[in-house]
Amino acid sequence: MPDEPLRSRTARAAAERALIRVVHHYGSRPEFVLLGGLVPDLLCSTSTMVHSGTTDVDVQVNLEIAAGAVNAERLERALRNAEFEPDSQRVWRWQTEAAGGVAVIKFELLADLDDQPAGATVVFEGSDQLGAANLRGTGFAVRDVEVRELRARDGGVERSAEINMTGLAGFLLAKTAAAYSRRKPKDWYDIAYVLLHNDAGGVATAASAVRSRFGSELSAIRTALDDLRDNFADVGGQGPTAYADEMTSNHPDLDHRAMLADAVIAVSEFHDTVTT
Repeated sequence: MPDEPLRSRTARAAAERALIRVVHHYGSRPEFVLLGGLVPDLLCSTSTMVHSGTTDVDVQVNLEIAAGAVNAERLERALRNAEFEPDSQRVWRWQTEAAGGVAVIKFELLADLDDQPAGATVVFEGSDQLGAANLRGTGFAVRDVEVRELRARDGGVERSAEINMTGLAGFLLAKTAAAYSRRKPKDWYDIAYVLLHNDAGGVATAASAVRSRFGSELSAIRTALDDLRDNFADVGGQGPTAYADEMTSNHPDLDHRAMLADAVIAVSEFHDTVTT
């Protein structure tokens, strides 16, 4: 398995600029919902603790698919005009190289359609090069949406973009589902980071938001929630280690053992609150 692309603040800024370009060429606020690695910064904007960043733009496209061929054509045109090219093997991934070779930015389209098998590739109507990976759990993002405005200077031009972004509850459940299915340290890190540093007020507030928004649906994701708890069960677990390693890499003055303990306590509190 190839190494994960290096996450950095510079790469994250390039990914956000690329997203703004896509929305600019789309012409208005798209139907897709932003989730994934760009979101932690936006949910934790007042934190002094730096997030590691990302090279990916992940979007949930259930609503784009539902709109049919018109939206498919519009989104594909926007991606091409923003200098993205389709991956020859995966129609759900488009990519572009950031200016100066900072990073290869991937724009990944995800769906959660009940009438398609989990893991299937869904091709957009009227297009053979635009599709989505059907991943269970990403649908939580669509049912908890905030509208945000992003701004960046791109190629000497100040641009802004209004986007649909998943809220705190949608992010945490979509990420929990992703962590369960793909076992990547970056997912465990993102979950612990957002639980501990979100603008809403920390773990208790985050758990309350999940129960309020998705209380009747939590049984459907209980296995993934239990798996999250198990991966953060003690300071030697994969989850706390992923969190503590990233935090001390970004903040060398932090105590690694304290970061391990913080992650264990945060996930335990979150799990206990949303499952009881």
